[in-house]
Amino acid sequence: MDYRRTYRSAAIVFADLVARIPPAALDGPGLGEWTLRDLLGHTVSSALRQVPTVLATTAPTLLVPAPEAYFALARVAPADLVAAARQASAEDARATGAALGDDPADLVSHYIGQATGALAVAGDDDLVATPVGGMRVEDWLPTRTFELVVHASDAAVAAGLPIDFDPDTLASTAALAARIGAAIGHGIPTIRALTGRTTLPTGFSVL
Repeated sequence: MDYRRTYRSAAIVFADLVARIPPAALDGPGLGEWTLRDLLGHTVSSALRQVPTVLATTAPTLLVPAPEAYFALARVAPADLVAAARQASAEDARATGAALGDDPADLVSHYIGQATGALAVAGDDDLVATPVGGMRVEDWLPTRTFELVVHASDAAVAAGLPIDFDPDTLASTAALAARIGAAIGHGIPTIRALTGRTTLPTGFSVL
């Protein structure tokens, strides 16, 4: 699958969803303790706004060799670092959500234009400095598509709106979720649940 095309496709679906969210819903429930505004802010920050910055920053060494390794790192990182990262993410989500205002569609489209423009001139094997270390562009971008698909679906549920992605985008996201499960030692339960052999435990997550 073309990781560039699936990223752009996911971004377009996210932009369409944002344009359909009523302003009155923005300060309602989003995900967990986040409002819908906070959730949109996190999605914009993690999956769109940071893309040009990361793609413009060269890393000297490859440290994270695959998309699933990016997410699996949270399982082995020191608990205090993970807690600090989550707190910083929550604060950024609220600040970015507030900056989006009550009509976020135009700003979201602006960030998508910047991100896809930066991606257009990046090489697949370019080593870039991501928040967790050096990665190839072709390995890091799928983690941003994953963020877009997962959080756009969260936002759609919170807003009570329909959403759909093209089959390749959904397939690549589902495949990455399965690879994360395998990377953190939950490959067999994931496979058996997906094939109807069993159900996953309550609260199971690959993140």
